[in-house]
Amino acid sequence: MSKFYFGGGSGSISSDDEDNLPYPEALPRSDFLAPDFDAPTYLSTLSDRHQTLEDLRSDLRERSQALSKELLDLVNTNYEQFLSLGSDLKGGEEKVEDVRVGLLGFKRGVEDVRSKVRERKVEVDGLLQEKKEVSKQIALGRKLLEVDARLEELEDRLMVSSLGRATHGDDDSWSDSEDEEGEEDGLSVSAGSNVRKLQRLVTDCLHVERLSDNIGKDHPFISAQQSRMLPVRNTILLDLRTALEQAAKMGEDGKTRVVKLLGIYKDFGAESEAIKVLKDLKQK
Repeated sequence: MSKFYFGGGSGSISSDDEDNLPYPEALPRSDFLAPDFDAPTYLSTLSDRHQTLEDLRSDLRERSQALSKELLDLVNTNYEQFLSLGSDLKGGEEKVEDVRVGLLGFKRGVEDVRSKVRERKVEVDGLLQEKKEVSKQIALGRKLLEVDARLEELEDRLMVSSLGRATHGDDDSWSDSEDEEGEEDGLSVSAGSNVRKLQRLVTDCLHVERLSDNIGKDHPFISAQQSRMLPVRNTILLDLRTALEQAAKMGEDGKTRVVKLLGIYKDFGAESEAIKVLKDLKQK
């Protein structure tokens, strides 16, 4: 609740009727300086003041006028100081020149740093490009080694010699069970006519060809391997021909085997060779 005071320093009451009423204290200026000051909220707290609304308005109007005058005086004072600023600044030319020279030196330093950064960026970009090229060459070298290794493996399994290199003649990859498969079908055939073996040979040969195509037939190393690839492919076709002839001679018992071999021919892209073999058999 708001505090009140009565007229007179001793607190005595005058015979005048107005002296019998409590007079509200002046609104504290600190109330208006609160960070969360809100006019409607503040005015709602003044409802218990013994003061008419018109008096309250008059009080606030006078306070507003006083604040406006204080603000105007403050602006005028600062404006006068601003106008006198130019005349107060004397003898600062040397300081300004020092600052200007310092800024120019700093600017040159920044430009030097930028230049070095640009040079380093070009250098780093060149190194990254070189690294990328080296990585490509490494990947290419691995592919070339794989082509040579797989081609050599095919030559060993087919007992095809190349460049004077002797073949091993034996291959552990063809187990006895694969040869026994032919015997269970009623055939006594060589390892070269084994269907499963032929399928693996064709698959491996096609892998080497695809790998060579991926590298590029115009690559010097790949071009040099064509003299090795041709005997390998011809040997596989010769083994397929032998197996197909043997299976065709079996009649009804060899139909399943013939169908499998024709599928291998198709995978190998040599359907025309299979048709030629079958035509030769009919002519015989």
